[in-house]
Amino acid sequence: MFSGKWIKYGLMIFSLFFFVTYVLELDAHARAGGGRSSGSRGSRSYSSPSSPSATPSSPSRQSAAAPSAPAPSPGGGFMRGMAGGLVGGIVGGMLFRSLGFGGGGGIGGGGIGIFEIVLIGAILYGLWWYIKKRRREAEATANPASYRTATMPEPQQPGFSPSYGHQAAESEIDAGIGYIRQMDSAFDEQKFKDQAMDAFFKVQGAWANRDMSAIRNMLTDEIFGILQGDAEELKKKKQINRLENIAVRKVEISEVWQEAGRDFITVQITANLLDYTTDETNVTVISGSKTESVKFEEFWTFTRPVGNNPWQLSAINQPS
Repeated sequence: MFSGKWIKYGLMIFSLFFFVTYVLELDAHARAGGGRSSGSRGSRSYSSPSSPSATPSSPSRQSAAAPSAPAPSPGGGFMRGMAGGLVGGIVGGMLFRSLGFGGGGGIGGGGIGIFEIVLIGAILYGLWWYIKKRRREAEATANPASYRTATMPEPQQPGFSPSYGHQAAESEIDAGIGYIRQMDSAFDEQKFKDQAMDAFFKVQGAWANRDMSAIRNMLTDEIFGILQGDAEELKKKKQINRLENIAVRKVEISEVWQEAGRDFITVQITANLLDYTTDETNVTVISGSKTESVKFEEFWTFTRPVGNNPWQLSAINQPS
């Protein structure tokens, strides 16, 4: 039989892990695809999509390009790692005390002591504070002024020339588009980006309705199965993921290639929106916020048989 002390310790550890894995996960905004990577990018499925703006600096002017801020990791991976370390510290402390190292404890040494209670309270307060801080930052980044680079080119210093890596990336995209035009002479890059943006809005609309069948022809079999399965799961939980005030700030081609008789194009989409989940009565907000806009970027990959054929969404990926 387990002693009352170890039962209390077990409940405490379970509560902390529940908070880390469930409560923090609620802070991750859902939208179509659940804010995670899914679908197929052909032979590139196991590699991260290339960002058109994430290119190495020129060897001759390494200090000329300002470093970009890393995108926040969706799903709270950092927080789970930090909290996991703290939980590990608590467990270690308990084990040391159980072996006779250190004293304290509850009444008669058989329960949770003041130190554990204070430490748990500090951890939970720290996690709550960090979540609030993340939400305030998301609201601040939703200001249109923060998207100046989406519509205006970054001023270049006199004598600065684009990096070799950027030229190489552009060359690969141009080469890929050239191959596509060999079998589809009418292919237009801007028209494709407009179609990608239109697909983005339609997918989000179908997702909010929890029914992807209206856009079935726009999706490959694999990504349709994933999105429709997620939508059915929301229905089972009697929840609705509501997406409002969607604003796409940038759609930029990041990769173009051909393989196995198919064309592939990946675009980087930068957008912001209100993303929150409610019950079916629209009374209780389960996760997200009705007032704090979320800025994000995702990579959407489209594919089709080589030639002048309709494009279909095949994958949604998060930045690495």
